[in-house]
Amino acid sequence: MKKLKKSGSLAYQPPIYGFYGRLSPIFPSQVIVDATEVCNLACIHCPHPAFKKSVHYAARYQEAELNEKLVEEVRNFGKGHVQYIRYTGEGEPLIHPKIFEMLALAKNKSGVFVSLTTNGMLLNERRVAQLLETGVDAVDISIDAYNPETYAKIRINGDLSVTQANVEHLLATVHKQKANTKVVVSFVEQPLNQKESGAFERHWRDKGADYVVVRRLHSAAGAVSDVAAKIHLLEKEVPRRPCLYPWERITLNPRGELIFCPQDWTHGSVVTDYRHTTIRQTWQGTFYQKLRQAHLENNFSCYGFCGNCPDWKHTRWPQHGRSYADMVEEFKSSE
Repeated sequence: MKKLKKSGSLAYQPPIYGFYGRLSPIFPSQVIVDATEVCNLACIHCPHPAFKKSVHYAARYQEAELNEKLVEEVRNFGKGHVQYIRYTGEGEPLIHPKIFEMLALAKNKSGVFVSLTTNGMLLNERRVAQLLETGVDAVDISIDAYNPETYAKIRINGDLSVTQANVEHLLATVHKQKANTKVVVSFVEQPLNQKESGAFERHWRDKGADYVVVRRLHSAAGAVSDVAAKIHLLEKEVPRRPCLYPWERITLNPRGELIFCPQDWTHGSVVTDYRHTTIRQTWQGTFYQKLRQAHLENNFSCYGFCGNCPDWKHTRWPQHGRSYADMVEEFKSSE
């Protein structure tokens, strides 16, 4: 929390909810591209195993044409407002057959910072070469364990030895080529790995990672029911505040829809079909205005998806706790 000097003593700045700092009413500061619904792993903290069996799943891939439309819109209207475009989502982005073309287009045409999130299992030597050729600004590899036994229990169908070798090769190649791409490794802290976070961080810092992210376990907007139940138990101790997302980000999902929550696995946060509108119009439109007002008033009678979500407490408003956005800002300022 930001401290202010007052009468020779320290006073705390009260929370601010609205557009300030990196948050813009003109265009979202974070544009998320959900590349595909298909994934090669079945992680225990992720809704994907259940999602894959649900009526919502259809093994979709993001349309390259919609990605191009998004990049062009960011270039034309997002300058000075968009902090970054992030390729991530419900599946593994490297499975998308055109992911490298999509990343290259975003990096070369958007004019903003571009990042990719991956589980690293498919990041072999050929794909590392392709990835660095795109010029992508950052690669975030989700690993979630230090010990192979723990990894096998958390990241089902994965192999830590493969992931580690892939990431180490990526780090070595970035160093050899003197590439500007930042390498981030991440860790979602949960019961099976909570004693490994320190060792994980030390290991990857020693290996040369630019940043090690240790994330809190969340419920994916309530989709992981047992985690959601535990978080809900703590709600009485923390008065609800507005979630940051309606003021910060928008997501393009593989169905071609703009959604207001990047953790939406049930299509409960759909705003509109991107084929028939723009991000700018959507961001400034009536739907988002009403959604923000609902969060400010803590009235979710028309927004059950938000009302049932306990993860609002894990979002960090600018200057009120460290977030992924702060890391990106540091990367950009070091260029």
